[in-house]
Amino acid sequence: MDDVARARHAAREALANVEPDRLRDALDDRLVDAAVTPGVLSLVTARALDPEVSPEQVVDRAAGVQLIYEGLRLTRRLAHDEPWATAASHASDIDADMDVLAADVLVSRGFSLLAHTGASAAAVEVVRAFGRDQTRRSDATADSADAAALDRNLEVDALELAVVAGTTAVGGEPPAELLEYARELAADYDGQFPPPGRALPEATADRIADISDRAVSATDR
Repeated sequence: MDDVARARHAAREALANVEPDRLRDALDDRLVDAAVTPGVLSLVTARALDPEVSPEQVVDRAAGVQLIYEGLRLTRRLAHDEPWATAASHASDIDADMDVLAADVLVSRGFSLLAHTGASAAAVEVVRAFGRDQTRRSDATADSADAAALDRNLEVDALELAVVAGTTAVGGEPPAELLEYARELAADYDGQFPPPGRALPEATADRIADISDRAVSATDR
């Protein structure tokens, strides 16, 4: 199983016991076609730092990162589109309510997967930063550069969380340069991760390993 399939499968499995069935199906539908770049980056980071790490040691963290991102991404869309304001029927209202519930479940389940890991504090900060950014965005002109920049912060924060999750899975803490690399990756995607089936540049693992090696060398001086 490749990293894209592994990250997607883990995220879907983490929601397999959600009830009622309609909510679980709605959650699963979102993940089937989701871009899983954050989850994949967690897996790639851990393996780049420790080639012997087992996927089972990292996969729950990858799922946690992915679910938090998916939940916040859905929340962002709901905040922008305000579906209740344009709902044409009672059924449309119900769909909008279901989306809100789905977003809450995604974030909550993601937190539960990261709660007892070295990435828990970073996960909390991602959600706090998202709330601050979206509050500021509500005061900005919808199509302004400021609004776009505030929206893109979610992708930046998700990839930073991914490298934290991957690094702490193998017993370390990400050096500042690795966090900067995560921000560079997010900037390359410009607020939209690649479509399903693709995730990261081929050189990502080598770049992460090189950053880690240089950080260790600097510490040993």
